[in-house]
Amino acid sequence: MNEDRTYPTRPFLAASIAVLREGKVLLATRTRPPMNALFTLPGGLVEPGETLAQAALRELQEEVGVTAEVIGFVGPIEVIDRDEGGLVRAHFVICAHVALWVSGEGDVGPEAGEVRWAAPEELAGMKTTPGLRDIVTRAFAMAGRAA
Repeated sequence: MNEDRTYPTRPFLAASIAVLREGKVLLATRTRPPMNALFTLPGGLVEPGETLAQAALRELQEEVGVTAEVIGFVGPIEVIDRDEGGLVRAHFVICAHVALWVSGEGDVGPEAGEVRWAAPEELAGMKTTPGLRDIVTRAFAMAGRAA
């Protein structure tokens, strides 16, 4: 997908994934705007023909080299970034999923500047994307019900 993501004519559909392992969630820092250097869930744009879960798992593998098993859909996250004049600079609708870790430790790369496994209580002291703590809380609750 080669479309310009700034000043879009429509929102972009993306998928992310909260991978849980031993009471921690996998996080990575973004390496480009919007929200550069903030911790977030691995994820990216959905490609034609992919389900949301397939896109989340593909992005997880591509970005950080981790494999997981999806257990559910957590919910949508809307990211709308406006410039100083109020024009929409970026608009993403991100469909967050929860998954259980299968393999891989998490590697840095072009799209993941720093990768770490964090306990939910650590998020309060971290620079994160808006709404991340709520998504992680809901992901752990869903994983508890699925266990």
